[in-house]
Amino acid sequence: MSTLLSLTGVSKTFADKVAVAPTDLTIEEGSFVSIVGPSGCGKSTLFNLVAGLLAPDAGSIALNGESIIGSTGHVGYMLQKDLLVPWRTVRDNIMMVAHLTRRVRIEDRDQAEVLANRYGLGEFLDHYPQALSGGMRQRVAFMRTLVTPHPLLLLDEPFGALDAQTRLDMQRWLLEVWKESGRTVLFITHDVDESIFLSDRVIVMSPRPGRIVADFTNPLPRPRNFDSLTTMEFVALKAQIMKLLYGESHE
Repeated sequence: MSTLLSLTGVSKTFADKVAVAPTDLTIEEGSFVSIVGPSGCGKSTLFNLVAGLLAPDAGSIALNGESIIGSTGHVGYMLQKDLLVPWRTVRDNIMMVAHLTRRVRIEDRDQAEVLANRYGLGEFLDHYPQALSGGMRQRVAFMRTLVTPHPLLLLDEPFGALDAQTRLDMQRWLLEVWKESGRTVLFITHDVDESIFLSDRVIVMSPRPGRIVADFTNPLPRPRNFDSLTTMEFVALKAQIMKLLYGESHE
């Protein structure tokens, strides 16, 4: 696989407080990579740097070998809150990028319908967000992200507000969509189990100032199911990550 995203020596400071210490990171095309770390360690700041919403104080950020510092519109970005527009239908929420950037075309409506039918929401295309469950709302938000043409999707704790059962269902659903789409996913989570179940690699960050303290290659084979959560490989990797997060100092 070729390198899609590359960060070299990237750092960011706010009001004399270092949010992200100099960081190097490469993400391979088509991979699924999760970032875990304590609250306030700079995970979301790192995403905002990649998305071009913030500029680093130092270092380089390249997508497909081209600098993306200070530019936006090159990644799909999904936050924990679904941010669905309550007065728009499921179909129109999926097409929000088109609504905001240009006139909606027949192709946009067809794409929204195809995605909704493929991923279990076809009968809800003309419903409004208040009629949907939390998991269904997150599916709509992800489909809205998926319709963007960008090869890299940034998912910032998209399932953090869901109950445990719905969260597991969404994780399995996300793996199916990721496999079909062929996109590259960079995923933030506080849930170690989630990071292992979903990812090819798990990046562990230290408390602020945030820096990468480990980069684990996930030994679990794909495809994965819920039985993967109880294998020896899963438990061993979880123990290593938990020790880094809660059992050691990184001073």
